[in-house]
Amino acid sequence: MRLLMRIWRSTVLAATGPAIGLAGWIAVLTAGWIVPGAVASTVSGWYRFRYADLLDEPLAVPAPGRDLARQFAFIGLAGLLALLSFAVVVGCWAFSIAGFGWLSFGWAARDQLLTYGDPVAMSVTPIAASLLILLALALPLRFASWEIGMARALLQPSRTAELSERVDALTGSRADVVDAADAERRRIERDLHDGAQQRLVSLAMNLGLARATLADTDPRALDALTAAHEEAKLALTELRDLVRGLHPAVLDDRGLDAALSGVAARSPVPVELSVSVPERPSRTVEAVAYFVVAEALSNIAKHAGASAATVAVSAFHGRLHVVVTDDGCGGADPSRGTGLRGLAQRVGSVDGTLTVSSPEGGPTEIRVELPCES
Repeated sequence: MRLLMRIWRSTVLAATGPAIGLAGWIAVLTAGWIVPGAVASTVSGWYRFRYADLLDEPLAVPAPGRDLARQFAFIGLAGLLALLSFAVVVGCWAFSIAGFGWLSFGWAARDQLLTYGDPVAMSVTPIAASLLILLALALPLRFASWEIGMARALLQPSRTAELSERVDALTGSRADVVDAADAERRRIERDLHDGAQQRLVSLAMNLGLARATLADTDPRALDALTAAHEEAKLALTELRDLVRGLHPAVLDDRGLDAALSGVAARSPVPVELSVSVPERPSRTVEAVAYFVVAEALSNIAKHAGASAATVAVSAFHGRLHVVVTDDGCGGADPSRGTGLRGLAQRVGSVDGTLTVSSPEGGPTEIRVELPCES
């Protein structure tokens, strides 16, 4: 029963093929050069509906604007195949029916036919008509198989398109994760700045006031008060450094130039800073550039033994370029420490590149390129 139903649906596919094939050709010839994407999507959608409805063969739909050449190729070839399958299948049915009809007439008038010498035709016609019926039953399945195979090859997204869509989806999801993490850092920075930092400022002020007011008290109590005051100031300094490390507020308020000026001013190694960024990049890219410079200057101060450093930030051709150099001892190797490796991971999170040149004896150069629109 399922085979008969499949034969019937394949026959309907063959019988109705020329109509959709000609309609597709007309659509392509009249509007395909004006709105190619819409025409390709619409006509290929007709075929997809037919295959899903008649053959239970749903086909994946490529992204809008993708694989237009392949879709147009299918529309042209499917129309030709539809005309061929229509001619063959309908022809087989027509000739087989005609043969059996002639045979029925022949048996009714066999005396007259035999008189005029047609016994051979009377014996050959049943065989030919039977063969034509067998072909009419078998060929629709074959033509349907060819057509659905061609549709899978040309209408479904290509492997390259699938991989491209997958890469786009992964890139978008990664960008969302990076943006969410950056937003969370900004939230923590605000909470610490407006909450814990203000309380520590108030505590340090009160301890300082008590220390000045109670100067004549018991020396042991005064020593304890002094120690508490110094610890409060140290905790406040560390908290401020932590807040800056999370996400400095000045970066959002005034941009990369102002934020990096603060980093350079706090560096124990003299820094020559140059920032030339006519248009602000995205917040995420700004944050990555800021942390690259901040971490690089911190490493210079701790490990390089340098007497001077330079930071150059510029933007051109849609890329943000950050170059940090120092005149220290060199020997920096991303594979031997977590600092440079962490910078490389942070830069890679926005599809940037980081290269390090640091021969023994120096100088060291860290060069970073970031896409401005990440």
